[in-house]
Amino acid sequence: MPLRPVSLHATRGSVAAQEISQGIDALLEEYRDQVPLAFPAEVLAEAERVAGRAAPRTGSAASADDTARIDRIDRTDVPFVTLDPESSTDLDQAMHLERTDAGYRVLYAIADVPLFVDLDGAIDTEARRRGATVYLPDRRVPLHPEVLSEGVASLLPEQDTPAFVWIFDLDQAGAVQSIDLERATVRSVAKLDYDTVQEQLDAGQGHPMMQLLQEIGDLRQQQEAARGGASLNVPEQEVEGDGDHVLLTWRSPNPIEESNAQISLMTGMAAAQLMLEHGAGILRTMPPAEPQAIERFRRQSQVLGTPWPKDVAYGDFLRSLDWRDPGHLALLNQATSLFRGASYAAFTTAQEVPDDPAQAAIAAPYAHATAPLRRLVDRFVLLVCHAHAAGRTPEPALLQALEAIPEAMRTTAAKAGELERHAIELVETAALRAFVGEEFDASVIERREATPSKESGKGTSNGSPTRVEVQLTDPPVTAWVPMDASPGDVVRVRLDSVDPRHGTARFVPAGDLSASADGDR
Repeated sequence: MPLRPVSLHATRGSVAAQEISQGIDALLEEYRDQVPLAFPAEVLAEAERVAGRAAPRTGSAASADDTARIDRIDRTDVPFVTLDPESSTDLDQAMHLERTDAGYRVLYAIADVPLFVDLDGAIDTEARRRGATVYLPDRRVPLHPEVLSEGVASLLPEQDTPAFVWIFDLDQAGAVQSIDLERATVRSVAKLDYDTVQEQLDAGQGHPMMQLLQEIGDLRQQQEAARGGASLNVPEQEVEGDGDHVLLTWRSPNPIEESNAQISLMTGMAAAQLMLEHGAGILRTMPPAEPQAIERFRRQSQVLGTPWPKDVAYGDFLRSLDWRDPGHLALLNQATSLFRGASYAAFTTAQEVPDDPAQAAIAAPYAHATAPLRRLVDRFVLLVCHAHAAGRTPEPALLQALEAIPEAMRTTAAKAGELERHAIELVETAALRAFVGEEFDASVIERREATPSKESGKGTSNGSPTRVEVQLTDPPVTAWVPMDASPGDVVRVRLDSVDPRHGTARFVPAGDLSASADGDR
């Protein structure tokens, strides 16, 4: 199960924060050739120069930078708001929602990063090398220089900011009736955060637009269920500091976060629709689950005591599972086998469109189009979609560039994923160190048979023993333990030792006083 810390709250100056910071410094040094940290001087210089393009521009007004001659509609009179984690400053999206006689109107502003990034310029070249912003427990490694990503290109409050604005008209059921896309200047009037908004909504109060977002989000979830879409409802890890110790805790996403995500999903589907209709773009694809994987998951659901009914779509079934139930937790872990093979597909003619353009988990064609400050591909999708919406053919240089983006996203994601995984191991080890010798209840989420010794061809003395992967609830970590049990069982395990230098922890069955290297997290 892909659990990852979302933030680090260890007190500044504490031993815990300092230790983690030093460890991640060392990791970044180790990965400096795969994950760039500092921006080259020419990239920073270009970013400072193009930052001036943020000056509002409408009609055919003159510009100090001829490359910024883009007509933009003035929408600064529309009270947009943003909704993100409280600490976020790289704000990709802002929204304005209103009720209409027919249903709803959604204006969804996306940071106009292409305004600041010239194709094949220094910033573009560096962004292709990075692929996406990398999020680590105590910091982030940005895709773009901060003067752009946390400054003039970010949809910060009380700042006139260039943006692509998607305009959706929805009916009373939340279904999209019309789509438009324009380049505009917008002004956010409030930076809202998930936790505060949810607290206010739970109290029957809150920002009127957030109440409307909740309403639209519920309708969009019903639309998702109707088309057979699915998502994994699992919690996240959060890192907190307690004096000189680090604590890992569960963080369940707020319901308003799911509503917010539904607006983004709706936009990604609209982008895919535009690109498919006009024969050029980049899709986010995922093949349907293999029949063998589906049957295996059905058998697992039966064994774990929560059978998957034949007449229930797998999205509906997954939505019914609660990670707090050990059997459900094991099933959610196994369900990841149904969500494999995600990739990108670029096409520049109708003949190149993938045979099956749908993203299987979403159950519709889909594109990444809402996070250009933090993800490379979105910038190209926005440019192509705007050309299509305006009835123009995308520029030849843009179409040519599309072909290289899927591979850039694949290779950079692989490198960043490895770094993120090692950073998480470092934090988990620091959090577990205070618990050496203690016992925990844990839910079994997977079982692996013993493997024989290669030397003898029999026995397990030099091979791997039968072992199970377990999920601890407190602290929220997974571990492999040399023991035998079935998925869904609750077992008792003991933390035998931790190795901060290598980021490993050893768990053994409770009562087993002999440490085993096979019990590594």
